[in-house]
Amino acid sequence: MERHQFSASEIGDREILDMEPEEAIERLMDLYGEELKRLAYSYTKNWMQTDDLIQEVFLSIYQKLHTFNGKSALKSWIYSIAINKCKDYLRSWHYRKLQLTDHWMTTGKTQGNGPMENVIQQDENKKLIEAVLELPIKYREVIVLFYYKDMNIDEICQMLSLSPSAVKTRLHRGREKLRMSHSLEGGMLNG
Repeated sequence: MERHQFSASEIGDREILDMEPEEAIERLMDLYGEELKRLAYSYTKNWMQTDDLIQEVFLSIYQKLHTFNGKSALKSWIYSIAINKCKDYLRSWHYRKLQLTDHWMTTGKTQGNGPMENVIQQDENKKLIEAVLELPIKYREVIVLFYYKDMNIDEICQMLSLSPSAVKTRLHRGREKLRMSHSLEGGMLNG
């Protein structure tokens, strides 16, 4: 009799799903809390609102964990919930009335040889992130998921319920908008 070989994520997912709900949520918060905060911030551009959204995301996960059917990875399911909460927020009256003033912290690592190169690299990273945050949401979300969350086209398609051609088009147009409006060249925009 042949046994099914589970991937590392499937084993982790099974382990989490077998836990008591409170313990599972605690584990999921440890595993994905910071990633989800950065993702939510890419939508809201406001750290206080991001914290509120992440609380809503984990409350939703807690309430719906028993409905997870395993058709996708648990991480993808969680990201879908987070993205939907963020989109709901962007459609809300509260968002339309809120003045956005925070800036997204730089997450890229500096690669210069000395302090001056590090400062220059940090400044370039900050400018790039600010440029990404200025993109319309449909371009911003695919750029963030592809470059900052290292998701592939198929994962983004599943998460955003888009076709591969739509994701590729949005990536291309997002890159073009970054190049045109902010005169960015080279680096991570090529690809």
